[in-house]
Amino acid sequence: MNPNDQNADWVARDLDVLWHPCTQMRDHPHPLPLLPIVRASGCWLEDANGQRYLDAVSSWWVNLFGHGHPRIAEAIAHQASQLDHVLLAGFTHPPAVELAEQLCELLGRAPRAGQWSPVGPRLSRVFYAEAGSAAIEIALKLSWHYWRNVGQDRRTRFVVLEQAYHGETLGALALSQMDLYRQAYGGLLLQPLVARSPACPDPHGQSAERCAEIALAQMADVLGEHAGKVCAVVIEPLVQCAGGMQMHSPAYLRGLRALCDQHQVHLIADEIAVGLGRTGTLLACDQAAIRPDLLCIGKGLTGGTLPLAAVLTHDELYQAFLGEYGSGRAFLHSHSYTGFAIGCAAALAALTLLRETRASGRLQTLGESLERAFAPLARHRHVRDLRRCGNIVAMELHRGDAQQRPYPAAERRGLAVYREALRRGVLLRPLGDTLYALPPLSISDDEIRLLASVAEQAIDAACD
Repeated sequence: MNPNDQNADWVARDLDVLWHPCTQMRDHPHPLPLLPIVRASGCWLEDANGQRYLDAVSSWWVNLFGHGHPRIAEAIAHQASQLDHVLLAGFTHPPAVELAEQLCELLGRAPRAGQWSPVGPRLSRVFYAEAGSAAIEIALKLSWHYWRNVGQDRRTRFVVLEQAYHGETLGALALSQMDLYRQAYGGLLLQPLVARSPACPDPHGQSAERCAEIALAQMADVLGEHAGKVCAVVIEPLVQCAGGMQMHSPAYLRGLRALCDQHQVHLIADEIAVGLGRTGTLLACDQAAIRPDLLCIGKGLTGGTLPLAAVLTHDELYQAFLGEYGSGRAFLHSHSYTGFAIGCAAALAALTLLRETRASGRLQTLGESLERAFAPLARHRHVRDLRRCGNIVAMELHRGDAQQRPYPAAERRGLAVYREALRRGVLLRPLGDTLYALPPLSISDDEIRLLASVAEQAIDAACD
């Protein structure tokens, strides 16, 4: 071992004691590099040897405003010096109250979108969680329990989309329709109803609007067949992220809201990955001028600094849980760090930055910059279906033949692109052979151009 290679020392120590998430540990350190990151600033990560990497995936989609943002760091430090944490059962504290107020003010009502007037309830109640999957669990339990509180015990089913992903705790995993994550745990999981995804897998085939129409018709069949038995439909609005960055039309969300109202089922919107500016609007649901019955947000809520999530819902649902002690109506769900003060303070600072980013127009211009920078890749011989939704850009790798056949999964070409990009100082983390960029909202146009250039070089090196 090179005595000056600080990375190698940390990797050796790591592999003696750590078990990493979402990882086949035999892949480390080859073919999957293990990078010890010791500091970060802005959109850049730095390893123990001083090598820098552009964080093009926002450190698993959580970082909104760059690493080490001084205003978020200051809010965390100040709150830690005043009150770090107190239980939220029987107690409250200013950051939890102020954050709930601001979330309801900022996200509670649907805005107008083009020709569409707002539809859906006003979200006026906030329940905190510690992570996105916990928020999904809360939303599932709230919907299930609500129907029992109003005397509709026959409602026991949830509807999800093909290729859905909602997390890896048991309830969230049960909703997820990706065998990679589910197959080992089938006997533990509830079985949801699965509806067609509105995404169009063939960019040269049907329009996004036509795909939405077909999917809505099939959803109507599912809800009709199981009338009176469905608690909720759960959806990732506009982009099914872990399912391959599959994108669909806002028209689908608009139609789905109407179907849920028609069949009297809840609509649960999982905006954990796509919310808070990622799709070019504060919420993905904004583009359809709708609000769900239960809205789950997380990941970027603290700007990517601390684990915090939230479920927003409306007063009708909240009122159904009120009753005498011992009635069984109360929502007896808790986590030790529910609404912890330091996390709420970080989120308050992040929401201020989000408002400023929206006011500056950067939520829109960032996506336009990504589109311009990545446009040449649409002509790359190993790329098909270059697509964008707001500030997310994605594409598929293929063999380069006239049929645009995918690579065999065993070749792991996406992993090869990942390694080549790392060598060039950019962190890309493909989903199989789906290459995507989901950078912090604070990324500069120069950094975007670097990102696109390195992505092209990495594809050349990995696929030619």
